[in-house]
Amino acid sequence: MTATYTFDVFSSLDGYGSYGGDGDWGGYWGKQGPELLEHRLASFEDEHRMVFGATTFRQFVAMLAESTEESEVRDPWVDRMRTMPMTVVSSTLAGPFDWPDATVVSGDAVDIVRRLKEESDVPLRSHGSLSLNRALMAAGLVDRLQITIFPVITGRTGTDPVLGGADDFDLELLERRTLDGAIQELVYRPTLHRSGR
Repeated sequence: MTATYTFDVFSSLDGYGSYGGDGDWGGYWGKQGPELLEHRLASFEDEHRMVFGATTFRQFVAMLAESTEESEVRDPWVDRMRTMPMTVVSSTLAGPFDWPDATVVSGDAVDIVRRLKEESDVPLRSHGSLSLNRALMAAGLVDRLQITIFPVITGRTGTDPVLGGADDFDLELLERRTLDGAIQELVYRPTLHRSGR
């Protein structure tokens, strides 16, 4: 039995994962509320192995190093995620890192994650890591696409298109919920779209 792999990502309504420096948005686009934060923490209650690409891992390490205990970067779900074992797929990073249980693995991401799925006794989960997860989706290794859509449009300041450059996929809706009255969390099973089906 192989471990399930969840690609977990935040997005604006128009599909961006972040916003540029000239925008005035706060973290989570300033829209997070108690329901979202409680739900995020509960979703990390069970043990997972996190899988990050080098860019996302660098960003998290830098954000946490620069943050204070009161900043939203230090939300309880982030602290919980940080305690979980982490595999970082990178050919450029070298430790040590200010991360309790991070292992850097060099090589082809598809091969690495395929092996992790076969060997892990806990589910695998990735937050962000857009290019890594687009490649894993194309290889059929993503079992669940969990996209949390915040009620903003970042047409002028949006950066990092979440699924820009991805292949075509059919999506089976597995779960949906509304948090804090406006944030949508959608969980899909992605299947590579085959022409003529």
